[in-house]
Amino acid sequence: MSTSQPDASQPDASRQAGDRATPDSLLHARTGTDVSPEDLVLASGKDLTPDNLEWARRKLDEEGPSALDKILP
Repeated sequence: MSTSQPDASQPDASRQAGDRATPDSLLHARTGTDVSPEDLVLASGKDLTPDNLEWARRKLDEEGPSALDKILP
């Protein structure tokens, strides 16, 4: 008889042994180094143009390195 729920005794084929979610502490992008305007522009998905670099400089002046954390998921 077919059921819509998987058999609990069978391991899920999509989850291998040791396949676990990455801890949040390992997902942060910054490594304690300075954040450059280029880093911020690229993380935002924008092209490296003079206008975008100026936007990034202003954002870093206002928010500091945490500006990068706010852009990245």
